[in-house]
Amino acid sequence: MRTDPFPGTLPAREHLPAARAGTPVLDVVVPVYNEEKDLPPCVRRLHEHLTRTFPYAFRITIADNASTDGTPLVAADLARRIEEVRSVRLERKGRGRALRSVWSASDAPVLAYMDVDLSTDLNALLPLVAPLISGHSDLAVGSRLSRGSRVVRGAKREFISRTYNLILRGSLRARFSDAQCGFKAVRRDVAQALLPLVEDSGWFFDTELLVLAERAGLRIHEVPVDWVDDLDSTVHIVRTAVDDLKGVWRVGRALAAGTLPLDRLARPFGDDPRDRDLADVPRGLARQLVGFCVVGVLSTVFYLLLYSGFRTFTGAQAANGLALLVSAVTNTAANRRLTFRVRGRGGMVRHQAQGLVVLTIGLALTSGSLAALDTASGDPGHSTELAVLVAANLAATVLRFLLFRAWVFPDRTPARAAGAVPRQPGAPAAPSAAPPAAPAASQAASSVGPDLRTSPPATTTRRPRDPARPPLPARAARQADHDPRNPR
Repeated sequence: MRTDPFPGTLPAREHLPAARAGTPVLDVVVPVYNEEKDLPPCVRRLHEHLTRTFPYAFRITIADNASTDGTPLVAADLARRIEEVRSVRLERKGRGRALRSVWSASDAPVLAYMDVDLSTDLNALLPLVAPLISGHSDLAVGSRLSRGSRVVRGAKREFISRTYNLILRGSLRARFSDAQCGFKAVRRDVAQALLPLVEDSGWFFDTELLVLAERAGLRIHEVPVDWVDDLDSTVHIVRTAVDDLKGVWRVGRALAAGTLPLDRLARPFGDDPRDRDLADVPRGLARQLVGFCVVGVLSTVFYLLLYSGFRTFTGAQAANGLALLVSAVTNTAANRRLTFRVRGRGGMVRHQAQGLVVLTIGLALTSGSLAALDTASGDPGHSTELAVLVAANLAATVLRFLLFRAWVFPDRTPARAAGAVPRQPGAPAAPSAAPPAAPAASQAASSVGPDLRTSPPATTTRRPRDPARPPLPARAARQADHDPRNPR
């Protein structure tokens, strides 16, 4: 639940409409560095596979990472010979830098990349991008470590890969199984929102992108792949591992400090057009209850330890007040971060002040309980005091959660999408508005990274369309799926 006054920048997912002839739906980027020998067979094999199996228009982009051999000339020649191929020259190395530059400038709604060695079987390409085209998922990754994958590689790389992914699960709480398989895809609208948050420009780029997307609540689809290790790989394992560990530390520290505006990347509730004008839908109630209970149990234990410590040198009422004050500040901070997912320092002082107001309820209940116990028994034992305090805290916890949810950390996200018309009782839901038009070429050019803007114009080439070749047939959009009168 967000308290950020700005709603998510990402719209609800939509099935991509049938493309016009010649308009690419998929842009596959192949980053290369000194690959003049492996590049031609890779591009020809990829092009043949997409021509034979992919039902939409596509593009293959060769991203040359400042190669010093004949790779730029080979890439330019392939772009001249094959219509769906283009080449881009970058003057600085870095796989992440290449992907950021090409993806930022691409006009295709689905962006993918794969390694030039084609270690991953291409039969997984269509299952990789299909959930993005349909609107089901935001990102898709190939996984060599999931069930159903078939992998041929040495014990050393197998150990390194599994160890790295265990580190990600333990330190960054990543739930995806394989961070660095060179076989990924992302929707363009998601990439435009995520790329400004990704700092790495090398091999850690993939991991950082996935971790931020997962923390933002975006949907990641995993595809088991068949993968054969490239024995001629030029990747420096030790140096890459060190850089990755540095990246894990940097991202973990940023997530812990709450400095990343990930709340603005959340999707609105419901992707079906009929769900978008539902009002007063509880968001994340079950998750909040679980988080609040966990924080409450830990806070109660912390409170009891504090009370026992203060009770050794002061009276019961003073010890209770001091223990409640310290534990309340800690409880509010923990619920703010873990239960209600509020990031950053904005409103922190106000939240703590409101939390102290809520504290008065617990103070009244616990102090009143202690006073009643003292009146009833005169000199109660320490264990009896603790039992009464536990019971009083349980009663205060229910009221505290309700006040936290409704007053301290309310859901300020609009219940309806912008421009949604309220539905009258008994009336059918209005169909969703048409998706926004693709940005103009000038707008796309303005988002190009500095590496592409400084590159010579001759480095991006594409052979003109053959007038004798018939265009791809236009596909009619299936409006029935969006018609609220159509029963499902």
